[in-house]
Amino acid sequence: MSLFAFAPSRGPRWQLALQAALGIAVPIAVMTLAGRPTLGYIAASGAFTALHLGALPVVERAKTLPIVASLLLACAGLGVLAAGDLWLSSIGLVVVSIAVAALAYGFRLGPPGPLFFVLVFGLSASIVGTGAIDGGVYLAALGAGCAFSYLLSLTPLVLPWVRGKTARPVREILPGPALTVDGRMLLLRVVLVAVVGTGLGLLIDPTKIYWLVGSAVAVIGVAAARRAAVERALHRMLGTVVGAGLYALLALLHPAGLVLAVLLGVLQFTIEIVVVRHYALALVFITPLVLMLVGAASGTIGSMDVAMERVIDTLVGAALGAASGILHPRATPQD
Repeated sequence: MSLFAFAPSRGPRWQLALQAALGIAVPIAVMTLAGRPTLGYIAASGAFTALHLGALPVVERAKTLPIVASLLLACAGLGVLAAGDLWLSSIGLVVVSIAVAALAYGFRLGPPGPLFFVLVFGLSASIVGTGAIDGGVYLAALGAGCAFSYLLSLTPLVLPWVRGKTARPVREILPGPALTVDGRMLLLRVVLVAVVGTGLGLLIDPTKIYWLVGSAVAVIGVAAARRAAVERALHRMLGTVVGAGLYALLALLHPAGLVLAVLLGVLQFTIEIVVVRHYALALVFITPLVLMLVGAASGTIGSMDVAMERVIDTLVGAALGAASGILHPRATPQD
């Protein structure tokens, strides 16, 4: 499996990419102009909604994206409840990681799998735990961002030929709950990295355990191929680590306000363009996007000390995710 091999194109994605980019850039720009940039950064996290189920027709996304948004908000709510308590948030991270992985794999959610649900839990606990914002205000801002992202995803419905398509029932779009053999293996790997990663995080960087675990979950991905599990994991690990390095470079620019809105919008657009063809390359852009959102919301985006800490967290988490690939059994002739 070559790092330079791209999956076949599945058709134009610029509309999805533009929707996702606007979903993250507009809240930041609007709230910056309103004098409340922190609320814009939180609302921008709602753009994670549009990163799911992008291969579906718009009429089917209209049915299923509210489920994604509700799960993101549920994870955020649990993060808010656990905020300020290291042990509660650590245990919650393990439980949430396993639960959302079971749902993602059991209902065939597809890319990016459980990643953003894990990160939203940790991000919520981290930001609210600083005391910088009330938990209720945080959830309201995130909910508004999810709603805005959802509405952007529905904009193609203004076209009659798009609106006229017939949508399948939700149970057919997201069949389950049932774990395939590959799904069970992926879930087992998430269980391993959630437990071990949380333990390592408590030793390495207790304030950002969720990023270490999230890096490991990102490396695991959503597709299991027994003959190439470790190789694919290493490719994803490289994408995550290169992305952390890109974040360190971008942090030197101290982006803020409207400049940050545009930068994050460009990253989000790029992610949506490449994610279905080369997940490792997508992680090069996903990693700095999430890290800049975290840094902007917590006021540490320009700190190189924090940037290097995140690089270390990413290295450890990505290595853990790659190592979990050895759980796949050896290939058999029928594979």
